[in-house]
Amino acid sequence: MELFADPPGAHLYPEEARLVARAVGKRRSEFATVRLCARTALAGLGVAPGPILRGPGGAPVWPEGVVGSMTHCDGYRAAAVAENTVVASVGIDAEPHAPLPAGIERLVALPEERRTLDRLTRTHPAVHWDRLLFSAKESTYKTWFPLTGLWLDFGDCVITPDPDNGTFHCALNVPGPVVGGRRVDGFTGQWRTVTRDGAAFVATAIAVPAPALS
Repeated sequence: MELFADPPGAHLYPEEARLVARAVGKRRSEFATVRLCARTALAGLGVAPGPILRGPGGAPVWPEGVVGSMTHCDGYRAAAVAENTVVASVGIDAEPHAPLPAGIERLVALPEERRTLDRLTRTHPAVHWDRLLFSAKESTYKTWFPLTGLWLDFGDCVITPDPDNGTFHCALNVPGPVVGGRRVDGFTGQWRTVTRDGAAFVATAIAVPAPALS
């Protein structure tokens, strides 16, 4: 579920409102809209509406039996949810489709990733690959944390985008989570760019399938 503007009067439960009681109006609006996206997505699973609070590390706390992820940036809010019998973890992120601020790429990208960014910038210049890399690492962390409860640094994974298929691979440089008794050494995700009312965004998403039931 995605929205490109904050509808007036988006509902917050009292428990949610307390989390942003001291925030500026813009922050409260995006907080409410992204939860509207989440509740709409949850309704598609037959889940009754309720507060979506924060857990350890600031991650959202989802209803029993559900995994999910939320994201927001200027002009874009979205949420994705799934039953945990189908998906073990999901992570989504959206960013303005524009170059990263000066100096950020150096903090985010590993040397091999910088070489990939240089190559892709030459061959596919319409995409801001540095921003896509940042978004993919954000989606990676949002996927990783619910499975491990651990921090993941930018340098703990290597992102390789596929410019032709709209996908990317994330290779973990640290021991991966164990899902269904199997060590997961990396994730595969999808990316896209979208333009709405003159504003451009890049979005990334990862979904880890749940272990097959025997």
